[in-house]
Amino acid sequence: MDAAAPARRPFLRHPAQVVAVAFAVAVALGTALLLLPVSRRGPGGATLVEALFTAVSALCVTGHTVVDTREHWSTGGLVVILALAQVGGFGIMTSASLLGVFASRRMGLRSRMVTATESRGLELGDVRTVLLGVVRVSVLVEAVTAVALTTRLHVGYGLALPSAMWEGTFLAVSAFNNAGFALRSDSMTDFVGDPWMCLPVIIAATIGGLGFPVLLELRRQFRLPKLWSLHTKLTLSTTGILLGAGWVFLTLNEWSNPATFGALQWYERPLAGLLQASATRSSGFNSVDIASLNGGSWLAMDVLMFIGGGSASTAGGIKVTTFALLLVVVLAEFRGEPSVTVFSRKVPERVYRQALTVALVSVGVVVTSTLVLVETTDFPPDRLLFEVVSSFATVGLSTGLPAQLPDGGQVLLAALMFLGRLGPITLGAALALRERRRMYEFPEGRPIIG
Repeated sequence: MDAAAPARRPFLRHPAQVVAVAFAVAVALGTALLLLPVSRRGPGGATLVEALFTAVSALCVTGHTVVDTREHWSTGGLVVILALAQVGGFGIMTSASLLGVFASRRMGLRSRMVTATESRGLELGDVRTVLLGVVRVSVLVEAVTAVALTTRLHVGYGLALPSAMWEGTFLAVSAFNNAGFALRSDSMTDFVGDPWMCLPVIIAATIGGLGFPVLLELRRQFRLPKLWSLHTKLTLSTTGILLGAGWVFLTLNEWSNPATFGALQWYERPLAGLLQASATRSSGFNSVDIASLNGGSWLAMDVLMFIGGGSASTAGGIKVTTFALLLVVVLAEFRGEPSVTVFSRKVPERVYRQALTVALVSVGVVVTSTLVLVETTDFPPDRLLFEVVSSFATVGLSTGLPAQLPDGGQVLLAALMFLGRLGPITLGAALALRERRRMYEFPEGRPIIG
């Protein structure tokens, strides 16, 4: 062998490529398992599109369905769906966290020191800390939620203990991983006025949507908010504001709608509004008929779903930190400030440029996909937009449209779920890892804006 021959480059050179390929392999395996006759109720097996769509939806913790989950899939199929959701949630939290670690390693020494100071939730280079931390958080939250739901189903609804444990565990895993799957055909509508069922689901989904770096930092420094990193402060404050605003708007906007909140007792309506506002963060559960919501509620939910949850979390969307940074940039520009600052910290230009890139690419994907469906189907554009945003943001809220779409439309939604789950993570990591320092600058040019 010639010693001077160039070394062969590895097939997967970028950590983000490894994550994408791993998820693609998991989708293929899940599809194959769901295609088995044993995974489906009744004679025969599922079709390729049904199996593929469900596998992508479960692994990307979305919750979109083209068939009735409980009636279509056997117990074996439901176990596969639950396993895919658990693997998907665990893989998303660990891969996103580890990609952040790898990105930090590729930075310069000064940037790494700043990152280490501002991201104390992660031990740079300590992969074991990330993996064990995600496992502990997942098991703890899911176990506590499962116990609460099982107890309520057994005591309050008279389910036999094995059935209550199965449904409670399934719902707990689905909630924490923001997967949106439920064992009932109408999701959470049977529990619309029951806080003992709705609140555990809301809390578990919210915790899962914060992200492992935030959860780890809160565990270490819960009583010292002044020491929290900028990422944690942005995630918690923006999540609180969006959740509160969504809760108030949806509750008031649907208060008198006889097809949704108007049919409930007055004291049940705030709980229904809270569940639906929480669902837009990415959990995807519904306690009222989504297809019967007002048009304004659909639009508000489009915005909330597109923003999504926290980085390195089980939630989807462009992430609350991306949205918060863009909002801060706009406010700084309005004020004529020379730099962007938030919580007494200056935000580097490259960071909000990355945020702008992620947001604009995501808008382009949503608009293009909606146009394709508008031109190839006969459904109203507002319903198609809702389904596209829900798929790309891996939320899973639906007006019932996916099951009515042709195979091509269902495959497009499946591709959106896959892209929406991995796109923001891998794109963000790729932008961070491609940071370069140019040794020269061109003369300035000022195009007219506005």
